[in-house]
Amino acid sequence: MDRQHSREQAEITTPRGNEEVSSIEWKFIKMTEQEEDLIYRMHRLVGDRWHLIAGRIPGRKAEEIERFWIMLHNE
Repeated sequence: MDRQHSREQAEITTPRGNEEVSSIEWKFIKMTEQEEDLIYRMHRLVGDRWHLIAGRIPGRKAEEIERFWIMLHNE
């Protein structure tokens, strides 16, 4: 029982430094229909090169585009 308790305590106190954040914790990113259409078309052309796709959508960052894609397609 002590071993189990110490494992639970370690999980609680472990810093989240390099861990990826789950999509559950992400805030959903809203895109316009035009942005969504452009993301789908660009993804067919260039794949997961989010910086190239973001360069075509003013005011959007590559991280936002990737997060939007992941949230819609990895459920």
